[in-house]
Amino acid sequence: MEILIKVAQFLLSLSLLIVLHEMGHYIAARIFKTRVEKFYLFFDAWGKKLFSFKKGDTEYGIGWLPLGGYVKISGMIDESMDKEQMKQEPQPYEFRSKPAWQRLIIMLGGVTVNFILGILIYIMIVYVWGEKYVKPEGVSMGFSVSDTFKEYGFKDGDKILKVNGVEPFNVLDINKSLFLRTVNSITVKHEDGKIETVQLPEDIGKIMWKNGVMYPFEIRDYAVIDTIIPNSPALKSGLKVGDKVLSVNGKKVVYWHEFTKLIDSTPARITLLRGIDTLAINAQPKKLDKKAKKPQLGVNAFSIGVVVEEHKAYSFGASISRGNQIAIDKFKDFLGQFKYLFTKKGAGELGGFIAIGKIFPSTWSWQAFWAITAFLSIMLGFMNLLPIPALDGGHALFVVFEMLTGKKPSDKFLEYAQIVGFAILMTLILYANGNDVYKLIKDLF
Repeated sequence: MEILIKVAQFLLSLSLLIVLHEMGHYIAARIFKTRVEKFYLFFDAWGKKLFSFKKGDTEYGIGWLPLGGYVKISGMIDESMDKEQMKQEPQPYEFRSKPAWQRLIIMLGGVTVNFILGILIYIMIVYVWGEKYVKPEGVSMGFSVSDTFKEYGFKDGDKILKVNGVEPFNVLDINKSLFLRTVNSITVKHEDGKIETVQLPEDIGKIMWKNGVMYPFEIRDYAVIDTIIPNSPALKSGLKVGDKVLSVNGKKVVYWHEFTKLIDSTPARITLLRGIDTLAINAQPKKLDKKAKKPQLGVNAFSIGVVVEEHKAYSFGASISRGNQIAIDKFKDFLGQFKYLFTKKGAGELGGFIAIGKIFPSTWSWQAFWAITAFLSIMLGFMNLLPIPALDGGHALFVVFEMLTGKKPSDKFLEYAQIVGFAILMTLILYANGNDVYKLIKDLF
């Protein structure tokens, strides 16, 4: 059932984004009296389709191959590769007959809709649901700090007061900010009350990526178990929800991060407090899945009650400003990921439709659905702007070249460019989705 809910959300979001993206091209084409021959959700590869009807000059339909969608504009060299039409004399209603500036607007119509849609959804989200956030003082026990960041001067129990000299709106965004944004300094309050501003290297995000430290700051909590995974070593050993860990193999434990650091591949003798009784339990940690970097017991603590979360409501006017800012931040964060993509590790993390589907929650949440859809809309807009001939950005690039030089690329050149661009695009799609399949098989075996 959980998989079905994820799939349903993914297909609904994808369909909405495709239809509206293509609608952007369609409306721009109609404004400039350019004929649109087809408007399809998904691809009708080899002429196969699930549904279609014709109204006026346009055939509307749903294809069987859910890899996107398209509008076929008369007189335009696109994925349809309709060479016969291009051999005929240009007609007034064709794309190739229109001035360059009109063709550019038609080509950018889809991505324009994507960016506007993303902004509008974020405005709607903050207006309807507001925002949840945690102030610096809301993390009552401070953060536990990774060993990599302790080298810069941070300490377990630090409370983050400022980032780049400014109090953060949501202090729990610190790890994302470090990885994707520019963070030069963090002001913290140590447990002894001393306030210190710690300077960070300019390439701190790359250092995190290289060392596999994606969460250098984690909410600190007492070592009290609140979750036990089924069929885990913890369950088999007799550990229970509510147990307070006192020591592991004779080493004193107070906080959760101390407990997890002491769990390795060797048998663990855990001393714990259950109610008023002190017990000793033996457990053998093991890797619960192939992605695990170290053996685990299968327990967790989610810091319930340790963090004070606040809520901010927005008027309609305020939501416009805040929604725009969120969209800009999401776009910048998305761009920030590209510096990691062009590495061996980053290429291996590239995902396709399965990876996108996994980001949707396993239970239906309209707030989560719209937030993910807004992000995907912005992502789709940017990806379509890439200067690859098969994409909107590639078509737009040739039009801009024509506007700057006064020389229009020949139809033969555009045909070859379309073929090359389509080959590049399909290679990327196959590679990304191949990564998904490889990871699924790896997890199974």
